[in-house]
Formats: sequence, C-alpha cells, structure tokens
Amino acid sequence: MAEDPGFARQMWHQLEPLHALFWYSPEVFAEARGLGHDVETRWPSYFAWRAAPLGAAGSRAVSAAFYSFSPRMVAEHIPAAWTIAPPDRVLDARMRAVDAMYRALLGDGIGAPDLAEAAELARAAAEAASTAGRPLAAANADLPWPDEPHLALWHAIGILREQRGDGHVAALLTRGLDPVEALVSFAAVGAASVETFASRGWTDEEWAAARDRLASRGLVDADGAATDRGRELRDDIERTTDDLAYEPWRTLGAAKADRLAQLTMPILVKVLETGLMPAQNTLGIGKVQAPSR
Repeated sequence: MAEDPGFARQMWHQLEPLHALFWYSPEVFAEARGLGHDVETRWPSYFAWRAAPLGAAGSRAVSAAFYSFSPRMVAEHIPAAWTIAPPDRVLDARMRAVDAMYRALLGDGIGAPDLAEAAELARAAAEAASTAGRPLAAANADLPWPDEPHLALWHAIGILREQRGDGHVAALLTRGLDPVEALVSFAAVGAASVETFASRGWTDEEWAAARDRLASRGLVDADGAATDRGRELRDDIERTTDDLAYEPWRTLGAAKADRLAQLTMPILVKVLETGLMPAQNTLGIGKVQAPSR
C-alpha cells in the first residue's frame, strides 16, 4: 500500500470505540461487581482490567505504563486491586465481560460470517504489530487468543490500541512532555475540555504548574490555549504516533485494511447507538485529525 501513516489514525478512530465500549458497558460493570470491585465509578475496575495483563504489577509500573494518570490516583487502586482478585481471575472475568457485552450488542449477529472475517483480519494486523519497547502491547500479545470471533476481535483491537498507546508515550517522552504536561498540551489544542482531563487525577495546582511550565516554553498562552509552536509540537507528536503505529496496516495491506474497516463499520454504528460512549474523550478521537505531511 502507498505510504500513509495517517491511515493508522483513521483505523484507530474507527476501531477504538469497539474496544472502548468495554469501559462503559453494564455487562462489564456486572462482572466487576462480581469480582468485588466498587462500581460507583469505573476507576477501581478500570485499573484492574487494563493492568491485569502485566501481572500483579505495583503502582509505579502501572503509572509508568499508563503515563497520563496521576501516580497518586493509580496508587489508590494498585496494588490493592490484586487483593480483591488476582490478575488471572481478572483476565478470566474480562473475557466473560467482553462476551456478555458483545452478545448484548450484536444479538444474532454474533455468529455472522462477516464478524469472523473481521476477527481474522484484525488478528493478522495485531500479530504484525511490533511489541519492542511497548509493555502494554506486549503483555496483551502474550495472552492466549480466544477461539470465538467476537472475543478475538476485541483482543486484537486491544493489542493494536495498546501498541499505538505505547508508541504515543514514546513520542511524548522524546518531545519532553511529562504526564500532566501531555494532558495540558492536548487540552490546549481542543482535544477535550479541561474538565474531561480532570478524570486523570491531577490537582488544580498540578495542572496550573504544568500550564506555567508549558507557557515558559512558549507552548501555551496565558489562557492555556496552544500557541502556534504548541500546535506544531502536538502535530509532530501525533505524526510520530501514527508512524509508530503504521506497521500493522502496511503489513496487512490496503485491500485487507479497507475490508476490515468495511466489516467493522456496522459494529461501530451499533456501539454509538448504545449511547454509552461519552461525547468527549481524553484520546481526542473525533477531534484530532491527521495533519498534512
């Protein structure tokens, strides 16, 4: 296929909601409750669900891998999550939750040939994703592949999204943005509101200090909006993230990648029709488009 790393972002925008429904699905909260988690908010189970592939990791390891969350917020939930349910039990429950979620979403379509084809293509892309230097992608890729297509599709998208996320962390690090600066600079370009980013656990004082550091570098103005230089930096970070996430799609090839997009579009529509997905997200999906090269 022609070199177009921006295609990696297009595929991520389409596939991410199919995976991210997990964080909002009532079937998933039911499984979390069954494990013993408080489900008044999604965070206690979120940290367990997402960190479980790493094993019984401590708060420093999880903070490093998740990057944008306040270490204080992580420490509220990790390693305490492993006293509620160890990682192997969490991973078993995670697959049960995905199964219940997709059966509720797709109904009789759970056995459709198109779903099986989509799972096969997504798996091929995920297996082509390099995990070198990418701890979350590697941990998920180490897990056994589920046999059922709907579970394999979710697992494949999970590997791809964590592979992209790990690459994004590398891009942030090499551009000199610490975890809270990464969020402040992203809010500054309009990826989401400051209130949305507050879900990552940083205090108002920590946010303001990061904004002041960015202002001293000429990246945001006095109101916290991105300067031209700040926008250029964020565009560069997103381009690098695309570059680092492109290999699976280059390997899969244009025809198969387009076919995967076609096959998953009806599922995306169903996900959006649930009304469970938030209007704004901290990932910038639907807001941050591929810049011109």
